Amino acid sequence: MAEDNTQAQSNENQPEFAILRVYLKDVSFETPNSPQIFKDDWNPEISMQLGSKVDPLEEEDLYEVALSVTVTAKQGDKTGFLAEVEQAGIFTLKGFDKAQLGNMLGAYCPNVLYPFAREAISDLVVKGGFPQVLLAPINFDSLHAQRVMESAGQAAGSA
Repeated sequence: MAEDNTQAQSNENQPEFAILRVYLKDVSFETPNSPQIFKDDWNPEISMQLGSKVDPLEEEDLYEVALSVTVTAKQGDKTGFLAEVEQAGIFTLKGFDKAQLGNMLGAYCPNVLYPFAREAISDLVVKGGFPQVLLAPINFDSLHAQRVMESAGQAAGSA
């Protein structure tokens, strides 16, 4: 019986992660130079911008993580399209220490959201009349580690 209590207590201390919902929070697609852009040979320069934000929700251990992806295609000095997606999710994160929580919210959750954002961008581009855009995978663990190191360097510089 004592072993059962020990087992139950050790399970209570285990970190808990759950994906409660993944949803498209905001989307925009613009083709400012259509229909003229379709007359040219299509060999664009594609650029991508990423951003993420975390909002703790009113309930304890619940967080909304939103990943924003903006893809711009330029043909010379003309913009072919601008596709913006904000993919979000609600996550339960319980029992993580501060460093682990930061890694989960800054790297793991964006990793979960990114495939959904990639698909939404690809669908928008195709529905806009352009050839499919397949965004490359992203190492969010590396990006998060880089952000942590930069913020630690800035904190040390200001101290």
